Amino acid sequence: MNTRRQFLAGAGLLAAASVGKVALAALPEPVIQTSADTQPPPAPSTGRPFDPVVTLNGWSAPWRMKDGVKEFHLVAEPVERELAPGMTARLWGYNGQSPGPTIEVVEGDRVRIFVTNRLPEHTTIHWHGQRLPNGMDGVGGLTQPHIPPGKTFAYEFTARRPGTFMYHPHADEMVQMAMGMMGFWVTHPRARHPLIEPVDRDFCFLLSAYDIEPGSYTPKIATMLDFNLWTFNSRVFPGIDSLNVRKGDRVRVRIGNLTMTNHPIHIHGHEFEVSGTDGGPTPKGSRWPEVTVDIAVGQMRQLEFIADEEGDWAMHCHKSHHVMNAMGHDVPTMIGVDHRGLIEKIQKLVPDYMLMGERGMADMGEMEMPLPDNTLPMMSGHGPFGAMEMGGMFTVLKVRRDQTRGDYADPGWFDHPPGTVAREWSGELAAPARAPRSDARLSHSRETVELAVRKPTMHGH
Repeated sequence: MNTRRQFLAGAGLLAAASVGKVALAALPEPVIQTSADTQPPPAPSTGRPFDPVVTLNGWSAPWRMKDGVKEFHLVAEPVERELAPGMTARLWGYNGQSPGPTIEVVEGDRVRIFVTNRLPEHTTIHWHGQRLPNGMDGVGGLTQPHIPPGKTFAYEFTARRPGTFMYHPHADEMVQMAMGMMGFWVTHPRARHPLIEPVDRDFCFLLSAYDIEPGSYTPKIATMLDFNLWTFNSRVFPGIDSLNVRKGDRVRVRIGNLTMTNHPIHIHGHEFEVSGTDGGPTPKGSRWPEVTVDIAVGQMRQLEFIADEEGDWAMHCHKSHHVMNAMGHDVPTMIGVDHRGLIEKIQKLVPDYMLMGERGMADMGEMEMPLPDNTLPMMSGHGPFGAMEMGGMFTVLKVRRDQTRGDYADPGWFDHPPGTVAREWSGELAAPARAPRSDARLSHSRETVELAVRKPTMHGH
């Protein structure tokens, strides 16, 4: 098995051979972040003020101001990303993570982004949704030469409109995006905007998908649709952090989709409005209350709501196989199949054999099943009432009246007021009422129908 040192050595040595310390000395130092914990929002230390976002299981990139220009430094490189405790993926990303750090700027900022390529092949970066000079759009071969391994290119443009955007390669996309190369971009309004309301909590994350076989570490890059790991910011439940808010907060959630299929994202307990897309803020007259929004491939949706219901509310993709992990795919349906007397015989030959799915798949959420190394169970996570039987694109919106303003720490499980939890009913139950069948239906069911059946014959016989 390759070690992390061996895995990173090839690209790292290649970059070191081409980019010397003198050449990099004039650039902002690239800050590397490897923790999968959600980092607290950084207050802007220079430049125009703004209210920062919280990147779920991620962070925002630092910058330096030079002659009035906001400079960032992204390093495209192989990374290791913990998808959840017990499973690590070998991906490609930026500055130590996949997705890369969120870039936050203010409308009107002049921005310069240095991109150093430490991958084993060329790359570019496309600034998805931005208005910018054509030569800065990042499409290799069309608007710019590719960035060779070991080289650093500079992109420079003005952030012309506020909104939520993404960045990703436009070079060997099938490989590089399948390996996790992507990141978020937020342009905050320069002044009070008629369509962008101030919020108390502002979260963002990207939807991504991987096909990593059980026991493996590296995604299968040729997969088109049959992915087995569906992620929020390259994390699967129970490794996805919760969204922790204060009761009464106005909450914004920005979600970008860079998978190969659509995702209907559903929030329990609240109604929201779609207040923006990657095209910008939506007109107020076009908004309506929703509890689920479908986010198509390459799209971004910005949701806003008032968190006015206390509790632990589920937030997830409503495609049921997207809230399962890798071991939940390609399992045959065994519901109703009687295995009595058979399991013992099989276990004499295969001692670790376990029956799967005779009564449904809920048993899989609790049983301790032997798994290959670096493999997650298909359904996992435990709540205050037992197994949650979830994986993939699932997390929890935690609304608390005593969550202090600006505190993003996990408050733990909700303490339900007495009498507000569903419980077993111990009283008497009325006999079930059944709808009577009509005489017409009864008489019709007793009719005898004669059928004449002819055996087909070959012509001429």
